[in-house]
Amino acid sequence: MEVSSFSTSFSKLRFRISETLLTKGESFPVWIKCYASPSSTKNAPGSLFCQAGFRTRKWSLLQVSCSRKSDIPVIEAGCMDDIYDALAEHLVPTAAAASSPNFKHIVGLAGPPGAGKSTVAFEVAKRVNKLWPQKAFSFDSQVDPPEVAIVLPMDGFHLYRHQLDAMEDPKEAHARRGAPWTFDPNLLLQCLKTLKDQGSVYCPSFDHGVGDPVEDDIFVNLQHKIVIVEGNYLLLGDGAWKEVSSMFDEKWFVDVDIEKAMQRVLKRHISTGKAPDVAKWRIDYNDRPNAELIMESKKNADLVIKSVDELR
Repeated sequence: MEVSSFSTSFSKLRFRISETLLTKGESFPVWIKCYASPSSTKNAPGSLFCQAGFRTRKWSLLQVSCSRKSDIPVIEAGCMDDIYDALAEHLVPTAAAASSPNFKHIVGLAGPPGAGKSTVAFEVAKRVNKLWPQKAFSFDSQVDPPEVAIVLPMDGFHLYRHQLDAMEDPKEAHARRGAPWTFDPNLLLQCLKTLKDQGSVYCPSFDHGVGDPVEDDIFVNLQHKIVIVEGNYLLLGDGAWKEVSSMFDEKWFVDVDIEKAMQRVLKRHISTGKAPDVAKWRIDYNDRPNAELIMESKKNADLVIKSVDELR
């Protein structure tokens, strides 16, 4: 392999996540390999694959890999905490370098039901806020440092139940609640545009007890520099969803085996009081079709995060 080819590929491979880890001295490369697959036809070039392994400070392997075919880096580890740490350390320098008071670095975090999107979003935000005092230029030691990262769940942009009632087939609308057409992507788009333009915005949350959004319940203010928007359909490539996706500075996708995700969703349904047969019906009728659609949007991501079950 030519040196220039290797350098270009490895540059993409490292992404900014690995660069952050290396410059902080908190991990070091264990191995790096690049290899090419042969071309399948005379006119079709072969694919170049690269992988790098890193030992984290917790001594588990964090792996970042990519191929020229997709050019989408994939990050995985045996421990999700290492992934959360790596993602947070990737984001903090971006917040620290911001000079404009209205600056917002918006991450779109998508994935199917049961992938662990909410956990990834909140764990990364928590770590960004913990790391922030070490990176900020200065602040009063007598005052608690501001939170610079916040999570904005897409759940708040569900249509209201009365809106589903007004549809042509209300029974079907309620049964399929959670499908793309049971959300209001235009409202989400409006909130993101306001956030970009003005630096702050009030957004809705979702009350699972009531089953409806709560207006203006989440306030993204000027102190927030990192906004992680998490939801199923953020990387879809058509309609208003495509416009929503264009608002993100980074696009992350939490990848998981669908069968494993559906088992997680089944447990979630049962834990909220649904009978096992009802929970299974809902998965087959609604959750699985939604998950299959969402998985198609993985190709629109900048980074794929491998979701793993950790051994206890």
